[in-house]
Amino acid sequence: MQSYEERLTAPRSWWVIAGALGVAMALVLLPLGTLPMLGGLVGGGALAAVAVSSYGSVRIRVIPGALVAGDAKIPLEALGEVTVLEGEEARAWRTYKADTRAFMLLRGYISSAVRIEVTDPGDPTPYLYLSTRRPEQLAAALSGAVRSR
Repeated sequence: MQSYEERLTAPRSWWVIAGALGVAMALVLLPLGTLPMLGGLVGGGALAAVAVSSYGSVRIRVIPGALVAGDAKIPLEALGEVTVLEGEEARAWRTYKADTRAFMLLRGYISSAVRIEVTDPGDPTPYLYLSTRRPEQLAAALSGAVRSR
């Protein structure tokens, strides 16, 4: 079985924005003095950095017997066909083609994804939509894992 692991980290520009939020908080507190300004810089920057880090800490992994996508752990027996989605097709599946019952691990800053059919008749979820920077590798790992079961 081919293993796969990916962390969907936030883009670098978000870290710049987190730093800018720290500076903005410092400017808001500047009239109160130097110490509150420094506290605003450190506190505001730290809170923004924690938010960016937590949003960008989601992982997608193919492990023996399961696909782990964020907090979800889906057995490989419940998965069917894997489709690689790029560009406009990926955008279509996360907008007007999307099914409200689907499990979607979306990251708007990632333009590619995979769509995985759910074959379990007891599960109302029709498919999984997973944003990924390496859709071909994830599809190959899932196809190999599903075939080897």
